[in-house]
Amino acid sequence: MSAQRLSVVVTRRLPEVVETRMKELFDVELSETDQKMSRDELVQAMQRADVLVPTLTDTIDQGMLSRAGDRLKLIANFGAGIDHLDIQTARQRGILVSNTPGVVTEDTADMTMALLLAVTRRIPEGMAVMQSGRWEGWAPTAFMGARVGGRRLGILGMGRIGQAVARRARAFGMQIHYHNRRRLRPEIEDELEATWWESLDQMVSRVDFISVNCPHTPSTFHLMNARRLKLMKPGAVIVNTSRGEVIDENALTRMLRAGEIGGAGLDVFEHGHEINPRLRELPNVVLLPHMGSATVEGRNEMGEKVIINIKTFADGHRPPDLVVPSML
Repeated sequence: MSAQRLSVVVTRRLPEVVETRMKELFDVELSETDQKMSRDELVQAMQRADVLVPTLTDTIDQGMLSRAGDRLKLIANFGAGIDHLDIQTARQRGILVSNTPGVVTEDTADMTMALLLAVTRRIPEGMAVMQSGRWEGWAPTAFMGARVGGRRLGILGMGRIGQAVARRARAFGMQIHYHNRRRLRPEIEDELEATWWESLDQMVSRVDFISVNCPHTPSTFHLMNARRLKLMKPGAVIVNTSRGEVIDENALTRMLRAGEIGGAGLDVFEHGHEINPRLRELPNVVLLPHMGSATVEGRNEMGEKVIINIKTFADGHRPPDLVVPSML
């Protein structure tokens, strides 16, 4: 298949340098408005394209893939997360799926620490007072937060991002604990000075902070459910820069309102941009609009990976970031 004749449809606006390079390489149809495509628009795009470049805002399910026709051969996802795509149905229909792993690791880990510190040191409360003009000067007991050094951080999901969070937290003097499907190799545990917990329940009850860094899969849906949230220490803080579905958001909201959890820093939400309005009212909660990977460098690197995956496929080879069943 010739790269020059390859028809590519991109569902959202991408960084300008990425779009420019795509126009040089492929017969590409770019998004002019950056509006999220409807289900029918996505199906139509799949019917006329050799390659679809979706993002996490594009849910592509079995019913849509069954209407896709025979032309579509590759879904080159812009992003590492793939829970919005029906990978099994795509494979059954002979459609390859690629993603962009690794490029958001450092940026997301940075944001995890930013949220942890913002909640613990009450940064948004301080900003609100300054911006309102109500600050009357320093006081010995004003805006007292907590020290993070010497405290226990429990990392839920110790992949690339979880390990990057651990390295940063170690620099802040935190003690690293983690729960993962598989225990890390001894040399990595030693490097991170990390303690593995086979039982998530036991870890949750003993740590001062929890960082959610696992993907959303059927087995991780509501992994932090009401029962597990109740195991947390009353002053503990939970941070999520992974996927909102891992936490039962309504249960979390109830417990935060009742003072049963110390605070939360959330960059992702269970129902996309539809956030429980009660969360917005709480002073011990920091909410961000899915900014974890939002750096110029990270988004450009994601685009480069998409282009390499498409170009490699166009040249008749396996895309380097092909999603395979063992990853699911």
